[in-house]
Amino acid sequence: MAEFEEIVEDNPNPRKWKHKIWDVTKLILKVGVTSALLYYVFSKVPFSEVKNRLLHANYWWMLAGVAFYFCSMVASAWRLLSFFKSIDLRLDPRFNFRLYLLGIFYNLLLPGGIGGDGYKIYLLHKNYQLPAKRVFWAIAFDRLSGLWAIGLIIVALKIFIPQIAVSFAIVGGVFVAGTAIYYVIVKIFFKDFSKHFIKGHAKAVVVQTFQVLTILCVLLGQDFNGKFAPYLLSFLLSALAAVVPVTFGGAGAREYIFKVLAGVFNMNVGLAVFLSVSFYLISLLVALSGLYYVLRPKRLEEGLKSIEEK
Repeated sequence: MAEFEEIVEDNPNPRKWKHKIWDVTKLILKVGVTSALLYYVFSKVPFSEVKNRLLHANYWWMLAGVAFYFCSMVASAWRLLSFFKSIDLRLDPRFNFRLYLLGIFYNLLLPGGIGGDGYKIYLLHKNYQLPAKRVFWAIAFDRLSGLWAIGLIIVALKIFIPQIAVSFAIVGGVFVAGTAIYYVIVKIFFKDFSKHFIKGHAKAVVVQTFQVLTILCVLLGQDFNGKFAPYLLSFLLSALAAVVPVTFGGAGAREYIFKVLAGVFNMNVGLAVFLSVSFYLISLLVALSGLYYVLRPKRLEEGLKSIEEK
């Protein structure tokens, strides 16, 4: 939060040298962790196997996976609008989507700095004079809704995975109780965000459903006809691991989780790692669309002043 607040001061001073050193340190740590995880995974799973799967995939199914992932980004931008409405920020949907694409480009492809979320906070604070913390919490709850939706789908998949010894009643009960506590906390301490709580979280389920469909398409592109649930569950758990910002866009962390869970759920480890790599490549391809707004910033800003419609 501190680095977000720093960029929205009315007269910001040049960043102190210790902040610059910390940025460089974070970059080095990310490179180190990402490299170490990828080295470990590909020391166990030959890269040639992953490459062959990619070269011999059914590209129509892969293209469908790209389409579903793009749809998940559209739904993600739509979800974010709900949380912005909670702070009375009513953005032009087209501008919001362009800003979202630029944000995922920054998050996935730029190694350091404040990332896409920080840029959103800076831009919206600057143009609409909203407190940076309110914009921050809108984006934070947007992320939390995504984690909640992942948890919901994980609980649903438990039915199809007998290897997990814990009963569905316990898992489901814990999730319901956790959801209730989560809502009560929002209702008491973040009352503004309770107004669109259900709508925003329902949209989050749509987002994660599209991403699950992305993985299903990649599996079908490998002529897979086995049990889908273990691979889908592993994907969702790897998504949770990728949230921790210690690697570049989750690279390395996802592959490591897939590798470990392949042994737990008796999955084909080569296929499991291939799914992870494919998802990263698909997300990279879609994220590249945000580069257009780096090169054409005026195109991004169309609709930026729609605050009068608030």
